[in-house]
This record gives sequence, C-alpha cells and structure tokens, in this order.
Amino acid sequence: MQVIFLAEKQCALTVNGAYFGTVDGFERRAELDVKDGLFCEFLPSGYLPVRFRLDEDFLLSPPPQIDLYFIKSGVAIYCRDFVRCDPSPAVLWQERQNGTLLTLVMQGRLRIELENETGRHIVPLPEELADCKLYPSGEEFLLEGSGGFAVLSRGGELLLLTEGKVLARGETMKAEIPFFDSMGHTAVIERRAGKLVSCAIRSVFQPTERTFALALFESVLIGADAVPFLADSLKEKAGSLKKFLGKFVSVSLTDDPALTGLVYERKPHIFDVRYFRVTLEGGKISNITEE
Repeated sequence: MQVIFLAEKQCALTVNGAYFGTVDGFERRAELDVKDGLFCEFLPSGYLPVRFRLDEDFLLSPPPQIDLYFIKSGVAIYCRDFVRCDPSPAVLWQERQNGTLLTLVMQGRLRIELENETGRHIVPLPEELADCKLYPSGEEFLLEGSGGFAVLSRGGELLLLTEGKVLARGETMKAEIPFFDSMGHTAVIERRAGKLVSCAIRSVFQPTERTFALALFESVLIGADAVPFLADSLKEKAGSLKKFLGKFVSVSLTDDPALTGLVYERKPHIFDVRYFRVTLEGGKISNITEE
C-alpha cells in the first residue's frame, strides 16, 4: 500500500533501520507491505524519537502521537506532539490572579497548573504558548502568546485554544482567529461572562478557478455563506449542504480542481478522507457527487 509520512517537526525517518530522508509538513511517500510489520522511527532533533511497528494492528489503533488518514491510495501517517529530550522541570512563570495560583511549567511538554478552592488542575498546552503572558478575562484566565491564545476556567477547563490575535482584553475579550484556508477567512469573536456573544466571519481573497470547489467546502465547514458558489439550481439547497456532506473536520486539495477531499473522524487518531466531485455550469457549482 502507499504510505505517506508527515510530521509536526522536521524529523529523520527510518524504516527497518534504513534512512528514508527527512519529513515535516512536506510528505515522503513509499510503497510498503505492512503485513509482516515494519519498524518505523521519527527522529526529531532535541526531542524524543517516536517509534512504532507499522502493521495491520497499528492501522486499527495507532499510538497517541500518531494520526492516521485513510485516503484512496493508502494511508497518511502524521506524527505530532513530540516530547523534549530534557525531562527536568522548568518553571517559566508563576502568578496569582483572582484567588488562583497559576504556574507555567515546561517538563518535556508544556503545561499550566492552577490551584484554587476548586482543587489543583493540570492543563497540557502546545509548546507555541511557552512565551505566553497571563491576563484576567472576567472570571476566566487568558493566556496570550505571540502566535495564539488560550482561555481557561477557574476549574481548569480549557475553554478555547487557537492560533490568532487578541484584539481587546478585560471583561469582554475580542480576538481574530484565522482559518488558514484558500480565501483567508478569519473569525472576529467576542467573549463576555464565559460566553461567545458575537462572531463575524471575514474573507480576504476571492476563489480562483483552481480553488473554487475547495473554497465552497471550506465555507460550509466554517459556517460561511455557500450561496455565491452555487448555480441557481442548487441555491435553494444551500442550507442542506452541511447535512448532505456530514460532519467533516477539514478539507484537502487534490490534483484535480473539481475533486476535493473531506476529512471525517472515524475515532480518535483515525480519519477517513472521502472525495466529492463538483460540476460547474456558467462558473457556478450545479452538482456535487461523492466518488
């Protein structure tokens, strides 16, 4: 079967001890027979290696640091959430706010510890928030980093974790969250008293002929208006597109502009990619069929 290797960080990849090259967000493909089992290693610099036996059992239940994406031609293996080699704890900062002691700690992975009348809570965080600063946000806590932010409750619940930019802090928090899609969609949100009170979706780019179908599915995914993409014969069905397509979690471009892959979660760490073809009439989408 065709196996595609990808990783969150740049890694050396070995299969049965043979060096396969480096992998990161750029894929490395190989035709492999998994029936007998293949010993694979992702070897990132400064982080612990991730090792596994690539066999039929692995394809049914991968380890926590691996996500599997089943595509037409085989499977894509994405390795993430690496652990630093240095296991010693390092307190990055400690602050008391609203009767809660918050401590940001790096120990292999980044985490924040909260202590208050509700107990002691440990919340894992992505390494990208290692430079974050703490701000009050009503009864919640705002962790703002250079490329993203998180919102925590007093009880240690991670209410929001995303890339993006905080525009206003305080009782009402305002932020802009990018979707990193073909039209440059962003959501400008406001939170107050623990609730989302407003959300406006904006776009920066117009779709090209190459990305027209992709942009339709991305718009359906984020809840943006799909009507501008549809021919008159489909416009009345725009509100039913989400139900027709099902609960997909991301969108994948293919070599064919009329064919788009939609990613569906089968279970934790395992995803299926289903492919949908669009038909264009007069520059608008008049039909959508699954292949």
